[in-house]
Amino acid sequence: MLERRVVVVVYSGAQALDITGPIEVFDTVNRLLQESAYRIEFVSVDAPLVRTGSGVMIEAAPLDAGQGAIDTLLVPGGWGLKDALADPALISWIGRAAARSRRVASVCGGSFLLAEAGLLDGRRATTHWAYSEEMACRYPAVTVDPEPIFIWDGRFVTSAGVSTGIDMALALVEADHGAALALEVARFLVLFLKRHGGQSQFSAVLDAQLADHAPIRAAQEWILDNLQDPLPVAEIAQRANMSLRNFARVFRREVGTTPGQYVEQTRIARARELLETTDLTASQVARRCGFAAPETFFRCFGRALGLTPNEYRHRFQVVSPSGLVVQPDQADRSSA
Repeated sequence: MLERRVVVVVYSGAQALDITGPIEVFDTVNRLLQESAYRIEFVSVDAPLVRTGSGVMIEAAPLDAGQGAIDTLLVPGGWGLKDALADPALISWIGRAAARSRRVASVCGGSFLLAEAGLLDGRRATTHWAYSEEMACRYPAVTVDPEPIFIWDGRFVTSAGVSTGIDMALALVEADHGAALALEVARFLVLFLKRHGGQSQFSAVLDAQLADHAPIRAAQEWILDNLQDPLPVAEIAQRANMSLRNFARVFRREVGTTPGQYVEQTRIARARELLETTDLTASQVARRCGFAAPETFFRCFGRALGLTPNEYRHRFQVVSPSGLVVQPDQADRSSA
């Protein structure tokens, strides 16, 4: 079997789990296959002993030891990211190493290091939801999406934060060795589930997009409270006491998307919540979220997530300790 070289860039103050999570996935592959499918190396500007943010010490070789062809270059985030971003030698090395890597992966704030090296320009990427706005402002050439737990764009894979590095590593294993082995690794590591990259990293992400402008914020809150209704933009503008043209202009400026797009995004977010936490049928979820017809719901949901509602439920439905699907209210249960 081909041995794949994984080079992990570590630095003082890096997040330990950003590093150990993915490499435990690769090491588990080696142990299950009883051969060296992945050879893991650590390199650092702070070699030979690197102290992570939590105090865990990692033994690493100097950056020069990372010469030659690389299968997977892995870059973590962490509390030491600010100093790492200010280190031109590290940024330059990451850029050069990426050029001789088959694929490049980052965990959490590691995407900042890739962006600083210019590797994500013109690409779609993610990072921890708490830092997505900062990343978008700092690197305008990068399309930052704060929703998914990981994004694969070409040979670059960026993951959201901390534990999502494990999900990303499982996806890399699946790409290398197939879904069956990836699921076996997930079971061996006693992971609750193997999450799809399209899953939201923060279920209330739309709440963070409430506008500062009071009329627009009031309109957003009214949308959230009335998703089951048709919600034509003209009616939403009336709720904000604004003309349709002015409302559309100000809404886009404040929220970053059109009112119609925001309504659809909010409907999808609510649908995901219902699919995860109730046993309502897909058609019932569609009605609860204001989609005019189930077919419209299926089309919009697939376009947004790349999964059907039933596929999403199968992957992400939340089950209580008693083994029962969590219900938001008794009314939902009676209508199912």
